[in-house]
Amino acid sequence: MPRKRRQTNTFSLSFLDIMACGFGAVTLLFLILKHEPSTAANDAGSQWEAVQLQDDISDGERQLKQLRNSLDAIEEKLLTSRGLSDRVLEDIQRNRRELGAQSDPQQQIALLRQQVAALEQESADLQEAGASRDARQFVGDGDRQYLTGLKLGGNRVLILLDASASMLGETIINVLRRRNMSTAIKRQSPKWQRALRTVEWLVAQLPAHSQYQLYTFNSQATAVLSNSHSQWLDAADNITLDAAIAQLHKTLPAGGTSLVNAFAVTNDFTQRPDNIFLITDGLPTQGENKPSKNTVSGKARVALFESAVATLPKGVPVNIILFPMEGDPAAAALFWKLGLFSKGAFLSPSRDWP
Repeated sequence: MPRKRRQTNTFSLSFLDIMACGFGAVTLLFLILKHEPSTAANDAGSQWEAVQLQDDISDGERQLKQLRNSLDAIEEKLLTSRGLSDRVLEDIQRNRRELGAQSDPQQQIALLRQQVAALEQESADLQEAGASRDARQFVGDGDRQYLTGLKLGGNRVLILLDASASMLGETIINVLRRRNMSTAIKRQSPKWQRALRTVEWLVAQLPAHSQYQLYTFNSQATAVLSNSHSQWLDAADNITLDAAIAQLHKTLPAGGTSLVNAFAVTNDFTQRPDNIFLITDGLPTQGENKPSKNTVSGKARVALFESAVATLPKGVPVNIILFPMEGDPAAAALFWKLGLFSKGAFLSPSRDWP
């Protein structure tokens, strides 16, 4: 009897097991590669977009405040002009009535001379009042003349403005982000604009008879007007003062912070300053030279600060205006001690000042 041939089954149990495992592995890889990176990327993009929108809102609020200030100033000038116009018209009408009532030419001449003398005296009084005021005017949001303890006088006033990269933002994240943006965005950083307005406010308080010098510093200290190093400038010279402020607005914050190099310029003048104003946001990050490491510990920054203070001339008041920086808790206390021991002042203003 012939033997039956064995039939071959292509889809055996072992083959099905292998196929099931393969499909399971492919499905797992699809889930891992498809969803996890996409979710993380979407979260990172949303966070960056939220930060960008918040900055745009802050810039818009600042510009709205400036527009409101400009509108108030224009309305005030318009009211002043209307008042002066009404006064001139009244004077003209009164003079016509007086001249018409007097038929004697000699009396008319005498009256005109009296009016001219009165106007000359009024003009002289206005000029004298203007000469006794500040060398430059600064118009801010409201009345900012409420400070006490900040001595704005002096015959030779030195202003030191921190122009390091940390002046681009109030937090480390914002500093790192803005540092990689365009030059125009860096210059419009709210913190840097506050610092510039602070300098304008300070020079507006200088007595007209005083002298001044304006330096910016990061890793090095530089006179704002490049040809005026170690020279005192006259506060009454409005042309030079305006040029210094204009040049200051072209400065771009960058680099580290060397306080010892900033204080060293006090020894470059033939006549040392009798009042120093320091505008900064925290403790220094380097000494005379760039550090070998990329990071500086808090203890090292305190040591750098103390080393810089030791170079200051004795008996010169140091007035500090501090814009606090995130992650620098010791700065306020150390700068306060510097202002106290030098018989200067310490100020940490609000965001809407000056």
